[in-house]
Amino acid sequence: MEPLRYPVLAMIWFNILLAAWLSVYMLYDPEGWYYFVPGVTNTGLYNQHFIRDIGIIQGFIALAFAIGWFKPGRRIELWGAATLWLIAHAIFHLWEVAVGICSASVILRDFPAVSLPALFGIAATGWACARGQRLAPLPKAKGIVS
Repeated sequence: MEPLRYPVLAMIWFNILLAAWLSVYMLYDPEGWYYFVPGVTNTGLYNQHFIRDIGIIQGFIALAFAIGWFKPGRRIELWGAATLWLIAHAIFHLWEVAVGICSASVILRDFPAVSLPALFGIAATGWACARGQRLAPLPKAKGIVS
């Protein structure tokens, strides 16, 4: 039995459920999401299009983590790509604090929905790499002359 399997499972499903919930909420009710999430109203005016754009990204993140869980040969690339976006998002939030756009108190407030998914993605992708899961080879096309 692999001791890290269940903690990684919990991390991945946290990311899947959070991203899926955000996606559905942002796509279905962007204005409700805008007023529901603490601090969002302090970051700029309501923009339905922008919120739905991010909702689509959250949907792809949820799909990447879910597909990666069920297709081990694709974990590194799927989890890695989703994690890169989550890392960029977390760094952007830290940058806003560093340049004075937001106060340092937002780091703790945003941690569960911004930094934690990125950390979980890093841990899960590292776990997949450590297990020796390699990228699955692409299927060979038949009938193509090389």
